[in-house]
Amino acid sequence: MIVFPNAKINIGLNIVARRNDGYHNLESFFYPVNLTDALEMAVTGKSGITCSGIPVDGPPDNNLVIKAYQLLKTEFQLPPVQFHLHKGIPSGAGLGGGSSDAAFTLKMLNQFFHLNLNAEKLENYAAYLGADCPFFIKNIPAFASGKGDILSPAHLDLSQFKLVIIKPDIAVNTAQAYKNVTPEIPGFSLIELSNHPVPHWKNFVKNDFEKSVFSQFPEIEMWKNKLYELGAVFASMSGSGSAVYGFFQAFPPDLNNKIPKSILFTL
Repeated sequence: MIVFPNAKINIGLNIVARRNDGYHNLESFFYPVNLTDALEMAVTGKSGITCSGIPVDGPPDNNLVIKAYQLLKTEFQLPPVQFHLHKGIPSGAGLGGGSSDAAFTLKMLNQFFHLNLNAEKLENYAAYLGADCPFFIKNIPAFASGKGDILSPAHLDLSQFKLVIIKPDIAVNTAQAYKNVTPEIPGFSLIELSNHPVPHWKNFVKNDFEKSVFSQFPEIEMWKNKLYELGAVFASMSGSGSAVYGFFQAFPPDLNNKIPKSILFTL
């Protein structure tokens, strides 16, 4: 069986408060995008995972795909399975690739082995694996609050725009990025995002990580500014980076000549 876990972007990200459990309360708008991995599963005599494509961070046993399998195996009689993960979503980008892989693993196991878990139960399992993981169960645009695990589905259709993602060869430490942000209540709540035209978002939609991340990695800010120079109606960093994205009415001419192909994704 094969599935295609997709990425997501954060449209705005407000850090609103520190929590007693070490996490932060945030507000963001999660939007799924058609940048995918490919995840194949086969029943075999031994469990494990192989990977190809874009490099994967960390040893295989720490991969969220394996952790998702082991999580369900504690409650269900699952046979040994072998996974092959072909990465198309860059790691350390703020695009949720690992979280998506984990959520799609849960959904695939549920379907293949007829576990009869509904979406709510799958979301509960996904929450054990990471704050972003529950989003990829239903995989629809949603306003996210809490630590990113409280999801309110919202209507937002951006299919009329072309999406350009740039992932520079930079690794942003997420834990450090959170330490460098001062939580505050935002002046604009992202729950109202869909009520405003996309070209207006640049006036009031912000990512709280950008200030500190850009000061540490000016190249990321440079690429965001480049997207506006090329005609983006809205551009932002996704999550804590290092990917930035821009929405365009049409792809800029000679885009491949203006941005290195090795860091460019067009959707």
